[in-house]
Amino acid sequence: MIYLDTSVVLAQLLAEDRVPPVELWREPLITSRLLEHEVWTQLNNRDLTQSHAQVVQELLGRLAFVELSPLVLRRAVGPFPVPVRTLDAMHLASLLFLVERGQKVQLASYDKRMLAAAAKLQIECFEV
Repeated sequence: MIYLDTSVVLAQLLAEDRVPPVELWREPLITSRLLEHEVWTQLNNRDLTQSHAQVVQELLGRLAFVELSPLVLRRAVGPFPVPVRTLDAMHLASLLFLVERGQKVQLASYDKRMLAAAAKLQIECFEV
């Protein structure tokens, strides 16, 4: 199972210089409910909501979501082995929620800070 960070989804949607490999989209994908809000916020900020709405809905429809439950949010305010930003802490807490329940999950991210935190947490990363 692959945990998607927002950086990967935005790269796919916005056709950035680096785009996730096709193989990624064949894997079981999961993410935090937070990703949905981050994606729509970025599209609204770029005035791309109308042009990208259908593609976003289709992409989000393929994902499983970890809800931002009180348990996940409590973990997000706890310490991490490296300094993390607020939204990254929420993603990492969602990822840890899965790992602590025995899920074999890899992180897909373009964010160097997220990858560094995952490495310190001994979470495997998916090459994107």
